[in-house]
Amino acid sequence: MRPLRDAQLGAFTFFASALPHDVCGSNGLPLTPNSIKILGRFQILKTFTHPRLCQYVDISRGKHERLVVVAEHYESSLSDFQRQGKTASPEMVLKVAYEVLEGLEFMNKHGMVHRALAPNNVLMDHKGNLKLAKFGLYYMTDRGGDVDFPIGYPSYLAPEVIAQGSFHASDPSNEEAPLPSGPKSDIWSLGVLLFEMCAGRRLLHNIEISERLKFILTLGCMDDIVTVLAEEHGCLDTIKDLPVNVLELLRKCLIFLPSKRPTPAELLGDEVFNEISCLYMPFQKPLSLFSSSLRCAHLELPEDISDLCKEEEDYLSERAIDEVYYLWCLAGGDLEKELTNQGIIQSKPPLCTLPKLKDVGGEAYYPLLEEEQSSLPQSASSQDLSTTVTLPLIIRERDTEYQLTRIVLFHRLLQAYPYKRDLVWKDARVDIPPLVRGMAWAALLGIEGDIQAKYEGIDKDTPIPTDRQIEVDIPRCHQYDELLSSPQGHVKFRRVLKAWVVSHPDLVYWQGLDSLCAPFLYLNFNNEALAYACMSAFIPKYLYNFFLKDNSHVIQEYLTVFSQMIAFHDPELSNHLNQIGFIPDLYAIPWFLTMFTHVFPLHKIFHLWDTLLLGNSSFPFCIGVAILQQLRDRLLANGFNECILLFSDLPEIDIERCVHESIKLFSWTPKSATYRQHAQPPKTTAVTDGNGFGRPGTYYFSDYQDMPRTDLSREPLALSELKAELSPRISAEDLIDLCELSLAGGGKRTRAGRPKIVAVDVRSAEDFNRGHLSGSVNLPYSSAFGPDGELVQCPGTGVLHSFRGRVIVVISHAMKSGTTFASHLVKVNFPRVCMLDGGIIKMRSTGLLTVPSPQI
Repeated sequence: MRPLRDAQLGAFTFFASALPHDVCGSNGLPLTPNSIKILGRFQILKTFTHPRLCQYVDISRGKHERLVVVAEHYESSLSDFQRQGKTASPEMVLKVAYEVLEGLEFMNKHGMVHRALAPNNVLMDHKGNLKLAKFGLYYMTDRGGDVDFPIGYPSYLAPEVIAQGSFHASDPSNEEAPLPSGPKSDIWSLGVLLFEMCAGRRLLHNIEISERLKFILTLGCMDDIVTVLAEEHGCLDTIKDLPVNVLELLRKCLIFLPSKRPTPAELLGDEVFNEISCLYMPFQKPLSLFSSSLRCAHLELPEDISDLCKEEEDYLSERAIDEVYYLWCLAGGDLEKELTNQGIIQSKPPLCTLPKLKDVGGEAYYPLLEEEQSSLPQSASSQDLSTTVTLPLIIRERDTEYQLTRIVLFHRLLQAYPYKRDLVWKDARVDIPPLVRGMAWAALLGIEGDIQAKYEGIDKDTPIPTDRQIEVDIPRCHQYDELLSSPQGHVKFRRVLKAWVVSHPDLVYWQGLDSLCAPFLYLNFNNEALAYACMSAFIPKYLYNFFLKDNSHVIQEYLTVFSQMIAFHDPELSNHLNQIGFIPDLYAIPWFLTMFTHVFPLHKIFHLWDTLLLGNSSFPFCIGVAILQQLRDRLLANGFNECILLFSDLPEIDIERCVHESIKLFSWTPKSATYRQHAQPPKTTAVTDGNGFGRPGTYYFSDYQDMPRTDLSREPLALSELKAELSPRISAEDLIDLCELSLAGGGKRTRAGRPKIVAVDVRSAEDFNRGHLSGSVNLPYSSAFGPDGELVQCPGTGVLHSFRGRVIVVISHAMKSGTTFASHLVKVNFPRVCMLDGGIIKMRSTGLLTVPSPQI
């Protein structure tokens, strides 16, 4: 998107054709409303950025198939010049022709034509440069088939367009649609427009429409159409006095037969523009963030940085058009209300009221990425924003000034990606502005390189066996959303999903993959390559090998670890669910197979994934536990059948609360407690310390699997052995890191000043005295359990009560005794119980075991 500068935001509205309510398509589903089809096709128009085209910004769908389109707008147009009744100079005619042809040629390269070219759709900025408006109306309405009005103006339509007559896709009497208008149709319209400029009057303006059309069709038998038109309008002398190149231009445009008429590209290279073409620089497409091209930015700063922020500067006009519109909406802008306030709905009134942004200090538009280097004084508004950060996310996302500062900051960070990747992570921990969420997610997923070339190199057209299942799934995936339910949305869904299937031959398409694709496609609707790249990076990180043809071992291990996480964080709930037989296999597979996209609507997924993408592959376990805890009271009060019914129609979940609880749970979970042997293999990436959210200054974190493997790491377990254990295991290195070997030495402590972790050694007193971990507590297994493993006394009373709430690590000599001891603690509702993998044997090689001092 280019900057707003002197442009305004304009809107125009129209109605799509209504479809009958009692008709279904060939698939048995209701027909897609034409307004939804138009909304889907419109999206690609937002990506077209060219100096000769008015930038499209947004489209909204209202009642009764009403559509309102927002686009770049200027008050001046060629209609203003026509109303003056003056003839244009030859220089102006050539300038208008060349600039219009530039815009038309760009459209043609993207397979589009204007079809509605007329003076009122040729706008002029304050420098006199031309901008074509409404150039996408013909395309978005499927060549006029989705609306009940013709696209174009009769006086400017080419003869071949008039000869075909009108057509409506909803009219059953039309067996075949007319041929679509080609680039040469716009050349005729341009010729009529240029002729009017030269003649100083409107062509056929005072003649009835039917007579105009008849006259234009009779021009086919004329040798010199320009002369005939001049004679008809009494301006033959004016036309004859035109320079040869201008007259030749008119004649080349107003050729009756389209086969002999030039295209915009051919006319641009014609010798009639020899003198003017050298004044224009070829259009350079803006560089994409993800491409093989080198990007650079002008980063020179003035000596006095405060010179950047002058009171008289209009900083907002330098922001992108889509940003300004987004902020206008946040400030209370309402499209239909604005148009209604004018008495009639029309496109002329500009949408440019942004009262809440007038007082924003200039420093907000030039954020320094290193805060300690900032020499700018803090404005009152900036100080107010520091309190906004503490407000709920849904309020922050509707605060206009706050969103402005966040958008500007993220725009700058993303422009510096991947160099400033760490700062993207850091600021994403606060929140991600919805406007830049797609790019921010791509940065969090580490997307780099020429993704477009890679995507284009994938065969998405050759039929494959999966095509049938994809076709069945797409019409059921998040179809409440207008964008994803549009035909264009279905096409893009199909292409991205098929690209993933084809490019991952070792994996297969499972139901749920479409739900995973939905958030990425929605955020990158006009960039399929980025949607595919994000999806391809997301799946191995969070769903490694979930899409194998036989994924049972992967799923079962995942669900078992999830069961252990429930027992670790909420043993009472875990005990109840196990007692009634309501195991994760019955409800959690759709959660994790789709990373909750099958459970929640998109607006909740966006907030959930904003945090999920900051966590490692174990963070989904914490989300799952947080969801269960929101339903805790109802689950504890119900039996198996009631729980099944509860999850068949999941109650409303507070996503912001779920996110906060997930972060809290994650910070209490030892890194190695969620170890899975079927997780993604180690990557050669930098490893940050800590497990993340709970530690200030840590803004991203790797999986435990990415840690260098040592003798103190967790060992893989057979699935049957893993399922037999109620509590998770942690590695020796994790234990050493968490307790720092000295409870009295100021190790990891809670806010109350107590240690966060306690090691409970269940070996005999004799073994304990031969060597133990400093600060550990000795509670011999034999004192609680008899020789046959029966419970002798309850360790839930007495000394263990003082440790309730901390992470309790059970250390044993044989894992069987440790497992039994830990399981009993869970059964008497002790939270955060885990076991040391490998027992005390793992610690002996460390040299960290101590023995009691002899008593004198």
